[in-house]
Amino acid sequence: MLIGKLHAFTSSRLAVIDLDATVQAAALSLSRPGIGLVVVCNAGGGAEGVLSKSDLVRHLTGPGSKTPPVSDLMNRSIVSCSPQDDVHDVWQTMAARSLQNIPVIDVGARPLGILDIRDAMKVLFEQEEMQERMLFNYVAGVGYR
Repeated sequence: MLIGKLHAFTSSRLAVIDLDATVQAAALSLSRPGIGLVVVCNAGGGAEGVLSKSDLVRHLTGPGSKTPPVSDLMNRSIVSCSPQDDVHDVWQTMAARSLQNIPVIDVGARPLGILDIRDAMKVLFEQEEMQERMLFNYVAGVGYR
């Protein structure tokens, strides 16, 4: 299954903030239920980086200024996927890199959503169950004469 077919899941988890947003604005976005990652965008709407709850907590508990813009805290090395990517491939990337969330980015670098690893696993389990039922029905001759 392609990531684009999960738009209902991914779009509901999308949180976007500006490069010059405050730490407080990022915290407010991250405090919403189901939001674990915000995409930091430039004025044109292109993704410039990401900021996770973990990044924010690390900053707030560490030394230094507590009021920098999110552009100082964000991770500029974005690990992302596109709507054309396969869920299984994206899940493997997430598992290999220990990522809970991954942004879905279009060809223009605009964020479309956030894929949560639990949603990816749910889809993969549902696909496995369907394949198992189809194989069972085939072997049992259900629907065949």
